[in-house]
Amino acid sequence: MEKIVGRKEEIALLNRLKQEQKPAFVAIYGRRRVGKTFLVKQVFDNDFSFYLTGTANVNMRQQLSNFHAALVRQIHSAEGFSPASDWFVAFQQLITALESLPKGKKVVFLDELPWLDTAKSAFIPALEYFWNSWASTQNDLILIVCGSAASWMIKNLINHRGGLHNRVTQRIQLDPFTLSECEFFFKLRGNAFDRYQIIQLYMVTGGIPFYLEQVDKGFTAAQNIDRLCFTKNGMLRTEFGNLYASLFKTADKHVAIIEALAEKNKGLRREELLQKTHFSNGGSLSRLLLELEESGFIRRYKTFGKTSRDSLYQVSDFYSLFYLKFIRNSDIADQNSWLDRLDNPEVRSWSGYAFEQICLAHLAQIKKALGISGVQISASAWQGSDGISQTQIDLVIDRRDHAINLCEMKFSLNSFLIDKAYSQELRRKIGIFKASTATKKAIFLTMITTFGLVQNEHAGSLVQKSLTMDVLFD
Repeated sequence: MEKIVGRKEEIALLNRLKQEQKPAFVAIYGRRRVGKTFLVKQVFDNDFSFYLTGTANVNMRQQLSNFHAALVRQIHSAEGFSPASDWFVAFQQLITALESLPKGKKVVFLDELPWLDTAKSAFIPALEYFWNSWASTQNDLILIVCGSAASWMIKNLINHRGGLHNRVTQRIQLDPFTLSECEFFFKLRGNAFDRYQIIQLYMVTGGIPFYLEQVDKGFTAAQNIDRLCFTKNGMLRTEFGNLYASLFKTADKHVAIIEALAEKNKGLRREELLQKTHFSNGGSLSRLLLELEESGFIRRYKTFGKTSRDSLYQVSDFYSLFYLKFIRNSDIADQNSWLDRLDNPEVRSWSGYAFEQICLAHLAQIKKALGISGVQISASAWQGSDGISQTQIDLVIDRRDHAINLCEMKFSLNSFLIDKAYSQELRRKIGIFKASTATKKAIFLTMITTFGLVQNEHAGSLVQKSLTMDVLFD
């Protein structure tokens, strides 16, 4: 069995369910390509009493035909069954087949569950009846359902208002790898990348395991990005369209939101998003935003001192942002497309923003490095003005111990230099923040950089805490 990287809590939970003598209904969801199916198959060593995966873009008849073929192939007592006419009959056949098996733990794994729920198929009521009428009484049964459409999983299973309400006994939201897990993943595969290169790859892949598997250890990070994203047959060159189409029935609307948000790094408020997309201001937009947020493509965050109504929406999926900025309009005829532009202003600007997003995705590691793991915090962004010009701080850590960390995040190839001009800008930011918020809390300027700060009089007098990229790998 292939070694699983990370996922310690998830593995422990699934292994505990194997030992318990009570029924379990486990819902696993997360972004496409994040490794949900791999996790389940590895933990259970592909030993399922029954396994079925939904198929995209087919009707109920085809789904039922696939169900019948899987049932007959996996459980011999089902060989005499005729193809079911509907899902209620299909689940009754599954009950009969499972009851014919010897005593012992039985595991039913339904993968890509949202695809099974085709229009007018009554799949959810049938699943509901299967669980409530029989499966929930079987102390030796584990029912595992997976889906990449996180919004569908949450709405139709976890927050279901009908017969499946509160029936899911365990929920697992599978996240992309952290930087530490990426580092371990590459070491297992013999990739000799340093942390700077791992961060470069993370800026493009976002720690998605399937994308990381495509990385060739014989090339540098930049060469891999060039090969995967800009060559004719590069896997990430064509991934974008498939990614959204496989998750959302109205994928064009979801993509329109992503495209609008990607135009502005700091994100957009709902009103600004409406102006750009020309969508109507109603429940449909709220649904689209919620689906994107729950699926891990965007994040909603508040600005310091503002209400939730002033929240900003921002693209949080690293690959989507990289695709829209660089891959979509690239010419496959260009050789070394990425390598030739590594030092241009557009790439430097994107690198800085992507590094900020990596820091936001590793807030727990930053808290640990600051020695405040046990302190309750609120993380937000902030924008303000001195009446002449606007300024912003991308990460404000507001602490319950009466202190605030104002974090500046800088991505550079060498130690970062705070010169006189930048030191004046930092002082201005801090001054405007104090005046605008009227905070009485202690203010700590925190720099998070790749290789640390050049030690000079500006850094020494301004910065209370300097963190390097190494803390993000903790």
